[in-house]
Amino acid sequence: MSSERLPSYGGQALIEGVMMRGSRYVAAAMRSPDGEIVVDTKELPAIYKSNLRKIPFLRGLIMLWDAMGLGIEFLTRSANVQSDEEEKIEGPAFYLTLAVSLLGGALVFFVGPAALGHFFESLTAANGWWGNLIEGAIRLVLIVGYIWAIGKMPDIKRVFAYHGAEHKTINAFEDGAVLTPENVSRYSLEHPRCGTAFLLTLVIFSIILFSLLGPLPIGWRLVSRIVLLPLLAGVAYEYLRWTANNIENPLVCILIKPNLALQHLTTREPDLSMLEVSISAFQAMLAKETQQEDAVPVDQTASTPVTVLSD
Repeated sequence: MSSERLPSYGGQALIEGVMMRGSRYVAAAMRSPDGEIVVDTKELPAIYKSNLRKIPFLRGLIMLWDAMGLGIEFLTRSANVQSDEEEKIEGPAFYLTLAVSLLGGALVFFVGPAALGHFFESLTAANGWWGNLIEGAIRLVLIVGYIWAIGKMPDIKRVFAYHGAEHKTINAFEDGAVLTPENVSRYSLEHPRCGTAFLLTLVIFSIILFSLLGPLPIGWRLVSRIVLLPLLAGVAYEYLRWTANNIENPLVCILIKPNLALQHLTTREPDLSMLEVSISAFQAMLAKETQQEDAVPVDQTASTPVTVLSD
């Protein structure tokens, strides 16, 4: 597998599992309550195979969908694996959950701070530029504070440990290591292409862009925060792509330090059973990508039963 294709691989932590995404397929491995590893694979939507992924800035829309739509879909699938049949979210209920989650995220982290920034301007008669900066600061504090707060919850700590397992697995693969839990455990929890890095970069660029817009009436201000979100995603993606391709540059090493630091809030050290799940997800994804079962060095001695949920 050539190094040029490595940046197309990404992932996300799930509930008792990990999702791994390639350029054409996505696979999730989840540990069920009875201890089995359940693997769920699916072909990616057409947008991943369209010319959009080759167009600078526009291809950032795919990253935005990764962070929101596809991520929420597989979080729901992982929750279903842990639930009784009567508690599963499927059909119309799933799409309603997806829509509410996307809308809620946009309102809380983009529209909400914009409204608060406008309120600050009207309360203090401050210049609109200051209101935009206050808005950006509120957005940054909200996101970092939210991540910090949920990281204190025991269940979320386990999700963050699976996040660490995802990073370690991709780091090990990119280093050419045989993917066994023992080998993978030695690799770093940090990864420059992390979705957390994308989120932080998106927020930083939003502060810059919205400040340049200057003062706006409240209606236009709120609308702009939603309408310009795809543009921000495109800029953030290109920035992350540039840093990933120039990771040896000393300046880049300095620039990515905030992104790597934030990952300390969203990752925990995984145990070997979590790494086994993450490796299963990566192997399933890579096998589908290459249409062969021996696409990556694999530990053939793993004893945990694996069940394929769908294909």
